[in-house]
Amino acid sequence: MRLPLLTSLLLVAGSVHLQAQHNVVWFDQPTSLKGQQCWWGGHPEKYNKANKPVRAGDSAVNSDHEWEYRSLPLGNGSIGCNVMGSVATERYTLNEKTLWRGGPNTAKGAADYWNQNKQSAHVLKDIRQAFADGNWDKAAQLTTQNFNSTVPYEATGEPQFRFGSFTTMGELTLATNISEQGISHYRRALSVDSAYATVSFTAANGVSYKRQTFVSYPANVMVVRLTADKPGQQHFVLNYAPNPVSEGHFTGDGQNGQMCYVARLDNNQMQYVVRIKVVAKNGTTHYNNGQLVVDGADEAVIYLTADTDYAPNYNPDFGDAKAYVGVNPVQTTERWMAKAVKRGYDKLFAEHYKDYASLFNRVHFTLAEGTDAQQHKPTNERLADYRKGVADPQLETLYYQYGRYLLIASSRPGNLPANLQGMWHNNVDGPWRVDYHNNINLQMNYWPALPTNLTECTEPLTNFIRLLEKPGERTARAYWGARGWAAGISANIFGFTAPLEGADMSWNYNPMAASWLATHLWDYYDYTRDAKFLRHTAYPLMKGCALFCEDFLWQKPGTDTLTAAPSTSPEHGPIDEGTTFTHAVIREILEDCIAAANVLGTDQAEVARWQKILQHLAPYKIGRYGQLMEWSRDIDDPNDEHRHVNHLFGLHPGHTISPLTTPALANAARVVLEHRGDGATGWSMGWKLNQWARLHDGNHSYILYGNLLKNGTADNLWDIHPPFQIDGNFGGTAGVTEMLLQSHAGCLDLLPSLPDAWPEGSISGLRARGNFGVSLSWTGGQLKQAVITSGSGGMCHLRYGNHTLDLPTHKGRSYTITLNQGKLVWR
Repeated sequence: MRLPLLTSLLLVAGSVHLQAQHNVVWFDQPTSLKGQQCWWGGHPEKYNKANKPVRAGDSAVNSDHEWEYRSLPLGNGSIGCNVMGSVATERYTLNEKTLWRGGPNTAKGAADYWNQNKQSAHVLKDIRQAFADGNWDKAAQLTTQNFNSTVPYEATGEPQFRFGSFTTMGELTLATNISEQGISHYRRALSVDSAYATVSFTAANGVSYKRQTFVSYPANVMVVRLTADKPGQQHFVLNYAPNPVSEGHFTGDGQNGQMCYVARLDNNQMQYVVRIKVVAKNGTTHYNNGQLVVDGADEAVIYLTADTDYAPNYNPDFGDAKAYVGVNPVQTTERWMAKAVKRGYDKLFAEHYKDYASLFNRVHFTLAEGTDAQQHKPTNERLADYRKGVADPQLETLYYQYGRYLLIASSRPGNLPANLQGMWHNNVDGPWRVDYHNNINLQMNYWPALPTNLTECTEPLTNFIRLLEKPGERTARAYWGARGWAAGISANIFGFTAPLEGADMSWNYNPMAASWLATHLWDYYDYTRDAKFLRHTAYPLMKGCALFCEDFLWQKPGTDTLTAAPSTSPEHGPIDEGTTFTHAVIREILEDCIAAANVLGTDQAEVARWQKILQHLAPYKIGRYGQLMEWSRDIDDPNDEHRHVNHLFGLHPGHTISPLTTPALANAARVVLEHRGDGATGWSMGWKLNQWARLHDGNHSYILYGNLLKNGTADNLWDIHPPFQIDGNFGGTAGVTEMLLQSHAGCLDLLPSLPDAWPEGSISGLRARGNFGVSLSWTGGQLKQAVITSGSGGMCHLRYGNHTLDLPTHKGRSYTITLNQGKLVWR
């Protein structure tokens, strides 16, 4: 039986409101009792060699993939859970963002951990001489031998596993007396509008059950309420299964319905605490050997909170065994639990909704209405139809808002940034250690944050960049003899900035990772015009990267050209004397630093040096196929469909290539995208979507957006690399925003890549560089109205198609822009 759109009970400001939920991810079938492992758990054969994700209806989607494809993620940036929605035994996989193996407190101690950088700077002269001599093989060999590190990436690479991995916090199960047979009216739904999940069904005996779950950011607690339409129906055994590579102990108090698990990971002795309390209405509750048993209750509310002893307290002496330790999780969880239980479910939900909605409701995106039949279909069936070519504009807007939801859920102030899987992971170890990949993945996670009005969600990224700076200074000196700081492709929460062990430099060597990250700091200023942030936080970190770039660059003998030797195009191709990607990032960070220094009125000597470097930096080159060259030599293959398009960094996310400012280079970038094709893994299609949008090709952008949903999206709308990787979700949301608004080329470009498939629509609450708010509506494929709100005042340069307008603005005022007799006008 199909149920109507979810209606949620919202408690706001003490009153009860019924609010229709337009953005809902839902299923009408329960999950099984299996499915504890995702792809990394031992089933890579379920993915074909073309890197195509398993889709709904394919035989390979079985219980082993339920976590990846069918679970519903909830989180508050610190505590994460996945609602599985089984009937007889409900399951919640659990995460705490800072629960990591590895770091300086591994078996051999801090000194061993920090002995990771090879002292390779002296080899640079030999590598560069080899390039000068034309002996590229020797240059590559020397780079391969000297620019890795002593730290393996795999858990099996060394006993102490210094790099470590983000790891599961275990699983919570509720074993009930409800039969799996004869279930009807089943629904498992995630309200993207309200950030809570509901599982509801009617059992064979006619009793209707409901389980409501949310994770509160204000209270730092996960809350589950179990109800039924008849009294005395709540019978369950609550069991917490801990992380299997930890040792700990349970304490419990059945009379008060609470238990606590205190443990340490066996790898690094990180302490973590999981505290659970059940408040039952009527019935009985007792504790039994790590379990809470509830019998005959009318209603039960479960509170769960968790914490670790992690603290980002980097020690510059590298000798403190307590590095990255500084929290007492027994005390923090006790305090959070007491406050949460005192407030109770209704007040906690009201606070949770008010907090979440204050972020999520800033942006509203509407397209043409779908059919009633579509709105009443489960998400997996809508996706299946979409893959067959059935138009579903509301599915497209749902995916857009789902990306914003995931960022709010996985990146809030006070904790770490979103990792490769946001914060949702169900194994001890996982794909790519579920780490912080600095060669696009971490960066892509934050592409939608500023333009879609989620400024607060970037704070964890800023703090993570700061965490890498001091260790990165050691890495910069060791490998390049350079000032400033640098970081490698893979980072952890313990300040790891070196390359990894191993010989494959095509993926393991990227001197520009930190500089790319630092460009996000300038973006934050450019969107907010927060001069205090620029002066005290952003510019010092950016300047360190600029100094590193200065010292890293090499002047080729007999020329005045500066080039990055050795460098790579990350994860693709050979060692080079100067790749386009590397130069593009250097160009970006130097221009950002020049702009920042000029805003702050400081470092004019440095500004003069950086400007001179830019004049002599190896320029972009167009190759024999008309393509933007990826390497210093014209060796691009037009049949190459590799997923990485690093050399288009200047087009996106950078700003040095644009149809408005560098049309020839933009055309060359288009050739590259045509060669690479419209398929790829999920995140790669997300990147290409943004790049096609920057080329002002709305219809091709839409092709990539459609391909991302059809070929890179699981039934629960998670991005599939495969396996699950969250960056494609964020790249998709960012790409749609770029289709509707751009502000990187010196103007606010309105509807620059509007596709024919979206002739009518509106979006409100977007942000643009210069600290402008932007709301847009269009009809018949043409701009109907734009409302520009000035956050800082000053001139606003507007562009729509071939129409331009220079709008003098005043702080706090809004301006309505329309097209009148072929001209942009304002009032």
